Amino acid sequence: MRARLVPLLRAVLIPVAVLLFWEWLARSGRVSPQILPPPSQVARRWVAYLLPLEPWDPAGGRSRLAWLFSGELPGDAVGSLKRVLVGFVIGGGLALPLGLLMGAKDWVYQLFDPLVQILRPIPPIAFIPLSILWFGLGDPPAYFLISLGAFFPVLMNTIAGVRSVDAIYIRAARNLGAGQQVLFRRVILPAATPYILTGVRVGVGVAFIVVIVAEMIAVNSGLGYRILEAREFFWSDKIIAGMFSIGLAGLGIDLGMNALNRRLLRWHRGLEQGR
Repeated sequence: MRARLVPLLRAVLIPVAVLLFWEWLARSGRVSPQILPPPSQVARRWVAYLLPLEPWDPAGGRSRLAWLFSGELPGDAVGSLKRVLVGFVIGGGLALPLGLLMGAKDWVYQLFDPLVQILRPIPPIAFIPLSILWFGLGDPPAYFLISLGAFFPVLMNTIAGVRSVDAIYIRAARNLGAGQQVLFRRVILPAATPYILTGVRVGVGVAFIVVIVAEMIAVNSGLGYRILEAREFFWSDKIIAGMFSIGLAGLGIDLGMNALNRRLLRWHRGLEQGR
């Protein structure tokens, strides 16, 4: 118990100290609460943002669970996560096979690499005007921007993973009579999996960043839209509450991806000490 408690206390020491200093700074009047509200006020706003807008009515036809998720925050979080999932599936689904081909075949790499290197430095935010012109407003431009944000991390890490497979493994498999398909399925793909999962983890993070920007521009729901709405009314506490919600959602996604990596890469040498 003590071995677990000490790291936990160390992890929360700095955040608690920052919150206490922030509370003192706002309460002492050194900073206007309208500009930087104290954490206690932000917490109250976050709870109000989380709770249902109307009291539960058993005769209304909704279950208690549906009522609990009828608040602004659950609806916005579900909308943002849905856009992240759809956009990432599109972008990652296109990047993975292309990355495998570019990594395994030199002629495919030489054919596509110049185009990739031209498009890769362009941030997805720069495509916002074109996405609105092409897809209008709503979810389609958000899906397009998110897929762009997720595409290149998955692509580049997949290429790096395939091209970094140790040649000794490939020669050993060929000496044992492995054909091209068996070589790819049993040697190259497993060896590249750590790189691919790293690209997936980075791609999900980028997709979550892009969805917030897209919701501020082209969508009328979601966490990003709610922050922009709060800015229009100068609700600083709701802006920070929305930012805090984004941080929690991002933390949950990262923890889930880390758990997935550990489960899929239990065989990997780099994780043997953590088993």
